[in-house]
Amino acid sequence: MTTSRLLTLLAVLTLGLSTTLLLPAQLASQPLGIELKLPEYTGEWFGQELKISEKEINILGKETEFARKSYTNGRGDELQVSIVLSGQDMNTSIHRPERCLPAQGWTIADKHSVGVSVPGFGFVPTTCLHNTRNITHEDRPVAINHLSYYWFAGHSDVTGSHIERTYLDIRDRVLHGYNQRWAYITVSAVVTKNLQKFGRSEEETKELIEKFIRQLVPVLHKASLKPA
Repeated sequence: MTTSRLLTLLAVLTLGLSTTLLLPAQLASQPLGIELKLPEYTGEWFGQELKISEKEINILGKETEFARKSYTNGRGDELQVSIVLSGQDMNTSIHRPERCLPAQGWTIADKHSVGVSVPGFGFVPTTCLHNTRNITHEDRPVAINHLSYYWFAGHSDVTGSHIERTYLDIRDRVLHGYNQRWAYITVSAVVTKNLQKFGRSEEETKELIEKFIRQLVPVLHKASLKPA
């Protein structure tokens, strides 16, 4: 986030704190900017529904909605794709992977921004996390590497930054009296090079995920979302 954007965020936060009591209990919601339904097929990939755990449902806000699938191709690759759609209370609906993954036993080794170019949709700004975890595989210790790309999509805005999404959400609520009802989208895969025959390297896994995002975005994003 730029310095000017950060200063604006601080100003909006100050204004928001001073006007909280004036906001309506239920803010108007903008129409969804995504389709809350993952495709059964996309390119070479076939998707199967994944169950949302009761723990996740109970922890997140009651208006939170989900879509989640595991995608496989003919080569034996697997991707997990998830959408978490927030309700009115953003704080109880969306948690960044930086909070969730360590609780699941992963260590975040690296984090960086990646702009994925999607023809007709501009650049989709994402955050890529490189995660690691030690396991026993075939009676030997193995370090698993895992890549997770995520981004947030509202009614008209797309961002790969949690801070940027927070700024936009506060701006809309305080200055415009509505919320964009943000969706949090993740595409992730395990780096299989040391786990199976002909497994994918980290670079190959990145290419696999980014190619999938290029196929998914035209199906998922609606016309109201502005390209970056």
